Amino acid sequence: MSLLMTRRTALISAAATTAVFALPSRSRAATAHEVMMLTKSPDDPALRNIFSPRLLVVESGDTVKFVPTEKTHNSASIRGMIPEGAETWKGKINQEIEVTLTLPGFYGYECTPHHAMGMVGLVVVKGDGMMTNLEAAKAAKLRGKGADVFAEIWAEVGGLDLQA
Repeated sequence: MSLLMTRRTALISAAATTAVFALPSRSRAATAHEVMMLTKSPDDPALRNIFSPRLLVVESGDTVKFVPTEKTHNSASIRGMIPEGAETWKGKINQEIEVTLTLPGFYGYECTPHHAMGMVGLVVVKGDGMMTNLEAAKAAKLRGKGADVFAEIWAEVGGLDLQA
């Protein structure tokens, strides 16, 4: 009887171990975020050609959907302003584009026809190694008002607690 109990206990233990490893892991569900592409701000009509919000902080694996609420806009990653190894994107004019961001870091983006008018934004993806591309993103060459708007965005980033 003792041998039978040991064998039975071993089989039950093996089955329980297999069941535990087969269970799905309890990871955080990815979140979807929206960024509106606007010709003028609903809050301040003097602000033209903007992304709202222009600064977004997300978790790794989250999706950002760029929504063209008005015509003539798109979203495209800016060369030199995304983490090494991350996928670039370039949406078509007047079309939504969804981007899933898996690598932590700083992702600069623009409206291709309105970059020089200051239509730029930044997504910060939190996680290990997120600071790796910060200096490169800050040093990227920008044209026109896009450089001025990014100076404001970098000041906002400096005021964030990105460790939480």
